[in-house]
Amino acid sequence: MALDTLHWSDTDVEVHKVVVGPYENNVFVIRCRHTGEAVMLDAANEHELLLELCRSLGVGKVLETHGHWDHIQAVPEVRDAGFEVFVTAADADMLPSYDQLLVDDDMIEVGRLRLHTITTPGHTPGSICFKLEDKPLLFTGDTLFPGGPGATKWDYSSFDDIITNIDDRLFVHDPATIVLPGHGVDTTIGAERPSLQSWIDRGW
Repeated sequence: MALDTLHWSDTDVEVHKVVVGPYENNVFVIRCRHTGEAVMLDAANEHELLLELCRSLGVGKVLETHGHWDHIQAVPEVRDAGFEVFVTAADADMLPSYDQLLVDDDMIEVGRLRLHTITTPGHTPGSICFKLEDKPLLFTGDTLFPGGPGATKWDYSSFDDIITNIDDRLFVHDPATIVLPGHGVDTTIGAERPSLQSWIDRGW
């Protein structure tokens, strides 16, 4: 399976990707090539596939980018299989269950890799992104996509907040940084940054 799912790699890291469920959610596994340790981003759907991925790639924990239902459908089965699920406090009530809380500006060790947390409220109150230290990789969940921010149509969402967080917390990264979103294809910070004002003007 590892070769079939490999999405990006260098001498230190492998990023594996599968697309699952009716909303075609991206599920990523970030794996340290030196130690074999790994984490999964979003237990979205198709739990049997995700559990196979976890076991074959050495996943130790699952990090949720936010609490929307299409990103958490496999959480019960993943936890039952012994994998810890992490989510922010602001989105924790959206999950059927979880193990630990994610906080802003924290560092998660994945073997020799270091994954930094960046809270980006707007799509949901507890949306969070992950930047891999010393690598051009930024996992944005549903905060930033090719062509704009994630939806902010719910009462708990905020267009102003998501725009501010994208500008202040994501667009500060190098233009060559690869953006790996929760749905769809990759983009880069440099490709998206020039469009910020047009997103503000259109209001979504």
